[in-house]
Amino acid sequence: MNLTISGRHLDVTPAIRDYVLTKLDRVTRHFDQVVDISVMLTVEPLKEKDRRQKAGVSLHLKGRDIFVETAHEDLYAAIDELVDKLDRQVVRHKDKVQDHHHASPKRALLN
Repeated sequence: MNLTISGRHLDVTPAIRDYVLTKLDRVTRHFDQVVDISVMLTVEPLKEKDRRQKAGVSLHLKGRDIFVETAHEDLYAAIDELVDKLDRQVVRHKDKVQDHHHASPKRALLN
């Protein structure tokens, strides 16, 4: 798995990098067929303080690409929202990939 964490108008400190890595462990725990992850952390030069910090991730899975982006006034809160959204989409993709349409054992015995 390749992991890229970059920042625009922002220096990615080791503390931020470790925080992102610990949060992304939850996603890789649910689905192990992750090929590539690219995280982009951005500080928008807006005059208002609301929704300045943006976090986006592009996740390349086996069979699908997922892109999620969030914005918040706090970078750590933006990362938390980002991982929550990403986790929901990865779990939904995993459910679609798994085959749930198999015959029950009782019906197989009756035929």
